[in-house]
Amino acid sequence: MVTHVSAEAPGDERGALLSFLEGERGGIRRALLGLTDEQAATRPSASELSLSGLLKHVAEVEQSWIARARQEAPAVKRDESNWHECFVLVGDETVASQLAYWEKVAAQTEAFIRSVPSLDDTFPLPNDPWFPPDERVSMRWVLLRLISETARHAGHADIIRESLDGATAFELVAREQSG
Repeated sequence: MVTHVSAEAPGDERGALLSFLEGERGGIRRALLGLTDEQAATRPSASELSLSGLLKHVAEVEQSWIARARQEAPAVKRDESNWHECFVLVGDETVASQLAYWEKVAAQTEAFIRSVPSLDDTFPLPNDPWFPPDERVSMRWVLLRLISETARHAGHADIIRESLDGATAFELVAREQSG
């Protein structure tokens, strides 16, 4: 469920985009309310997606895009050998640890975006086969990419949560607001 995102201050495009990103993050966080790690790892549909896997994925994707925008390597290098691990908790990873990590990533995203001179500034996409060669994208583009990625998975999270215990986004928002 989409929650209301307050209007930006006049001329605050960064603030508006960051607010929309945070609104979509909230959809995924709400979907996890009141679940154990075992429930969050459940895959109630034909898909391999779970709530904990979506959480890990969106945190990792956000970190990796902001690292690219900074022209740094992502914290986790993914390829065919370990791609499956970005959708499942491994080792000592927990929902709580992934939520804490994502909170840290979100703070880094906001600080970085607020620090760049212009949303029109660009950075090169990696030389991976799924990107056009020698392509550059803007800071605005990366924010829009993160919003769309997070929104898509927030929708998945709504469906997964409702499939697990019948809790709808409306009920989860009410739970979150009541404490």
